[in-house]
Amino acid sequence: MTLKKFDAEKYLKDGAKTYSLRGEVEALIDRITAKEYDSVCMLGIGGTWAEWYPVVEVAKKYTDLPIYLENAGEFLVKNKKHITDKTLVFTSSASGNTMEILKAVKYCKDQGINVYGFTKDETTPLANLLTDPIYNACGDCEHSYLLYYFVMLRILKNRGEFPHYDRWADQMENLFKDLLAVREKFEPRAIEIAKTYAHEPYTMFTGSGVLWGETYLFTMCILEEMQWVRTKTVSSADFFHGPLELVDDRVPVFVIKGEDEYRPLDERVERFVKEHTKKAVIIDTKDYILDGIDDEFRVICSPMIITAILTERLAIHYEQNTGHSLEFRRYYRQFEY
Repeated sequence: MTLKKFDAEKYLKDGAKTYSLRGEVEALIDRITAKEYDSVCMLGIGGTWAEWYPVVEVAKKYTDLPIYLENAGEFLVKNKKHITDKTLVFTSSASGNTMEILKAVKYCKDQGINVYGFTKDETTPLANLLTDPIYNACGDCEHSYLLYYFVMLRILKNRGEFPHYDRWADQMENLFKDLLAVREKFEPRAIEIAKTYAHEPYTMFTGSGVLWGETYLFTMCILEEMQWVRTKTVSSADFFHGPLELVDDRVPVFVIKGEDEYRPLDERVERFVKEHTKKAVIIDTKDYILDGIDDEFRVICSPMIITAILTERLAIHYEQNTGHSLEFRRYYRQFEY
């Protein structure tokens, strides 16, 4: 199937480029974990915070090592005693000039704390601040997820807590081919969903577990920032403590269903909305095949499935229906604020 505004050949080449960074990431992690450390911290903001979220959630399934996910803006104003020179700190900014990220990294450096991470190339302000930066210009979220998982799961392998790392990492060579197939399967549905709901005055999205970050990212960074579509994102657990009272036949509710231990929470929301609105949209990662990737790794890969479906394909078709360019901003990065 032809995908609108999508270059499949370039996508697969970019995927191979991202995967080729595996050895560089592993060498870095092996080097820094050979020294004493007692915690890990991920710094992000907006979309980068959301991308680190599932990585941290997955890691916590395997380890009791303290792992902190910090919003860089909040990090700058809060108590930071939990971050020391024995904390492994990581961050990322594709542009390399995200203000809050730069300030947070500068703070760490002033405290004698190294910060490792990713940016597009050696010319960015962030590249000059990171210790041993790794460069990747590929911007789609699945590229970030893969690199971040290489970081976190390699740490866990070196601790003896994720012994399946090599098998998982070897199978990730199949990832981008699989995600192209996911896109192709979802494309007809993306066209229909966007045609039906792009002009709704208010849309609710629910999600949970390792998919919460991507659900949050799509509504905030895509629909709100890039499409000016009014949304509400609520966790599946919290849905029944306020938001359910807004549900009727005027309100579309998108239920993003994952495959981890939080799935029963998603299913509870699904049962409710199917009874109380005619505008229920259920998107389930279980409906999509990952060929050449073991089922035990599906939870790890599920945010990549959802980003292919929502943040990439559905976003394109919302743009086609709203007539509002995904590139146009009124405020974001347009002036000082």
